Amino acid sequence: MAKKIFINLPVADLGKSMDFYTKTGFTNNPVFTDETAACMVLSDEIYVMLLTHDKFTQFTDKKIIDAKTGIGVINSVSLDSRAEMDIMADAALNAGGTEPSTPKDYGFMQQRSFSDPDGNHWEVCYMDMSQFPG
Repeated sequence: MAKKIFINLPVADLGKSMDFYTKTGFTNNPVFTDETAACMVLSDEIYVMLLTHDKFTQFTDKKIIDAKTGIGVINSVSLDSRAEMDIMADAALNAGGTEPSTPKDYGFMQQRSFSDPDGNHWEVCYMDMSQFPG
């Protein structure tokens, strides 16, 4: 059975965050969505759980960071082509995200970044391993 990853993110405005992730290419799974949380699906193995701050604090005693001024994690997703990478990054920016760093080209790997409305940092990349330096 394939392993699945669930990325849990605290969000200030659940509806706004759902709209952002939908426009970025995720789909909503209504079975695991209510007024406190939304399950946003990127693939059969990758899920992002958007949790209101009240819901998020049910899982931890730690303080929620302000991801707009600090960083606790970089979420990275590998995509199947450079075009797919650009489509997702551009969609995130058009949906109200920001681009915290300039695009990178490492020859065998291209990388773009965006932050969601809460400041959560994402990297999207395309790797062509046939171009990996030997």
